[in-house]
Amino acid sequence: MWYYYVVRSISERSTDVGLLVLTSLAEGPKHGYAITTDVEGLSGVRLGPGTLYGALARLEGNGLIEALPAEDRRRPYRLTGAGSVALEEQLRSLDRVTRSGLERLRLAEIPR
Repeated sequence: MWYYYVVRSISERSTDVGLLVLTSLAEGPKHGYAITTDVEGLSGVRLGPGTLYGALARLEGNGLIEALPAEDRRRPYRLTGAGSVALEEQLRSLDRVTRSGLERLRLAEIPR
C-alpha cells in the first residue's frame, strides 16, 4: 500500500499535517498536546485542535498510527509499522525533490 502527501505552502513554510504528525510520532508515542508542541518546535506550524484531531483520525483510519490506552484524560498515539514505512518513503521522496531543487537553483542564472 502506498501513501502520498501533497506538500502545501502556507506563509512561506511547507506543511502537511499528516507528514508533521507522523514525523513527531517517529520519536515515540505522544498525546495530542505533546504532538502539537513538537510539531510547532519542528516546523513553526501551530496545529489547532480540529486540524490535529482530524489528521489523527485520518492517519488512524489509514492504519498509519494507532491509539494507545488512555493515560488519565490523555490518549497517546504511536506510529504503526505501515506508518513507519510510509513516513520513510515520503521523507526519501521529499529529500530527492529538495536536493534536485537546490541543485537546479544553484545552476540557474536567476538574479536574486
